[in-house]
Amino acid sequence: VLPWGQMSFWGATVITNLFSAIPYIGHTLVEWAWGGFSVDNPTLTRFFALHFLLPFAIAGITIIHLTFLHESGSNNPLGISSDSDKIPFHPYYSFKD
Repeated sequence: VLPWGQMSFWGATVITNLFSAIPYIGHTLVEWAWGGFSVDNPTLTRFFALHFLLPFAIAGITIIHLTFLHESGSNNPLGISSDSDKIPFHPYYSFKD
C-alpha cells in the first residue's frame, strides 16, 4: 500500500474486503480500515501508522513476555525440583551471544 500504485490500491481493496466476511462487524471494520467508503488517502495514512507502530507494539509485548518468564520461570508440568547447579541464561549467555 505504501508505494500507492495500482497494485497497492487493488491489493488494499481486496485484502481489507476480506474483513467484510466477519459477521455483524465486518462492514464496519472495513469502513474503519479504509477511513471512509473506499480506499483513499486516509487508508494510506492508517496503513503507514500501522506499519510504524506495529514493531513497537511487538517489542513491548516481547519485553513483557520475557519479564514474566524471567520472574515465574519456565513451565514445569511434572513438578520436579530442578534446583541443581545451573547458570542463568541472562547475563552470561546474553553477553556471549
